[in-house]
Amino acid sequence: MLNNRKVAVVGCGFVGSSSAFALMQSGLFSEIALIDVDKNRAEGEALDISHGAPFAGQVKVYAADYDQVMDAGIIVITAGAAQKPGETRLDLVNKNVGIFKSIIPEISNRGYEGILLIVSNPVDILTLAAIKISGFPESRVIGSGTVLDTARLKTALGEHLAVDSRSVHTFIIGEHGDSEIAAWSSANVSGIPLNDFCEMRGHFNHAEAMEQIADKVKNSAYEIIEKKKATYYGIAMSVVRICRAIVMNEHSILPVSGILHGDYGISDIALSMPAIVGSNGIETLAPISLSEEEQEKLQASAAALRQIAEGAGLLN
Repeated sequence: MLNNRKVAVVGCGFVGSSSAFALMQSGLFSEIALIDVDKNRAEGEALDISHGAPFAGQVKVYAADYDQVMDAGIIVITAGAAQKPGETRLDLVNKNVGIFKSIIPEISNRGYEGILLIVSNPVDILTLAAIKISGFPESRVIGSGTVLDTARLKTALGEHLAVDSRSVHTFIIGEHGDSEIAAWSSANVSGIPLNDFCEMRGHFNHAEAMEQIADKVKNSAYEIIEKKKATYYGIAMSVVRICRAIVMNEHSILPVSGILHGDYGISDIALSMPAIVGSNGIETLAPISLSEEEQEKLQASAAALRQIAEGAGLLN
């Protein structure tokens, strides 16, 4: 029987350990189990994080093996190799698909019935890989997708407009990566169309400002990596946000990664579109209005992902 107050994190690198730390502080879970190929690393992270329990409430944090986490409501997978200088994206894909071929069967072969949350990069391709390898229903395999990219866009717009970023309603869609798209045509600030709100705040060069903000969002991960070698706090908070939607059965609309089946003319590839997320995982897509240009960019993003997936043998 699944315990919805229990979560497992597979992979205890920067992203996995930061996610575990953020999850411990969230109050969503009473048990957090950590798994890593380096058992000592998992044990060390669990000890370190568990010492903060008196400040965060009753939560047990411990290193585990796969047999111990089959009752977890959610298994978060952050394991994978980082891209090295000189490596192509396809090199990274092949390496991490190989890692997933060792991790996912450890879960699926034990008859796991909960939700897989895929965070490892490239997340869209690895979400597709996890679905293919596990044989799980697509609704139960969720990629963290562009939840973080969307938060970055809301932050940038909030700063640009001097307004609370929580009042900004917009999405980054498509690939979590270089071909992502800012869905400007459906953006608004508390129901006010974005351009109208911009003019209220004294901004009139819409096209120029949108291009600058979209580029800033797309390149923000590169900037962080250049300055501190890795990104992990923002994605850790994104993991908490998705887990909250699942555990609390919020039916929240989040831009998570899942396989499309004809939507916007795209099929059989995973990428991020707004979807209703609840206790059963992805319930359905939440269709948003896109301009003709945005739809073309979305289809181009899907085509780029398809080429990589085919190269990795995921669509054969």
